[in-house]
Amino acid sequence: MNIRKYREADWSQVWRMIEPVFRAGETYAFSPEITEREAHTIWVESPQETYVATGPDQRVLGTYYIKPNQPALGAHVCNCGYIVAKRARGRGVASKMCEHSQQQAVNLGFRAMQYNLVVSTNEGAIRLWKRLGFHVAGTLPNAFCSSSAGYVDALVMYKELEVR
Repeated sequence: MNIRKYREADWSQVWRMIEPVFRAGETYAFSPEITEREAHTIWVESPQETYVATGPDQRVLGTYYIKPNQPALGAHVCNCGYIVAKRARGRGVASKMCEHSQQQAVNLGFRAMQYNLVVSTNEGAIRLWKRLGFHVAGTLPNAFCSSSAGYVDALVMYKELEVR
């Protein structure tokens, strides 16, 4: 697996991967009716950087973005979003992208990483983030309206980064 910066030629593969995740309404707060244009803005244009993980055949296996979590005085903490293609789940893609994003965050001058809305029903992601050194900084009661489970808690997860 190779992780590299996103190129505009990747968009069709990225969109095919992220669209069903957004439409499902289970892990991201974006509207299930999000348009492709809106998704492009959120995933590619607004973040500081976007990356893709590719397999030996150059097909996109996963993607993530990195951006400041807050403006100005909070801009030393970054935020990331990750999505793995359905066909590539369970193969370590999310782990590799998270590890890569932490290194990129340090390279970009960030001092910490924060996930603002980890849905409590996303147990696999919570286990992974904890294994990779994140801790639950807080629980937001009923902060996410899951398409299948209704109102569920969301976690704020945080990790200080090793700054050079």
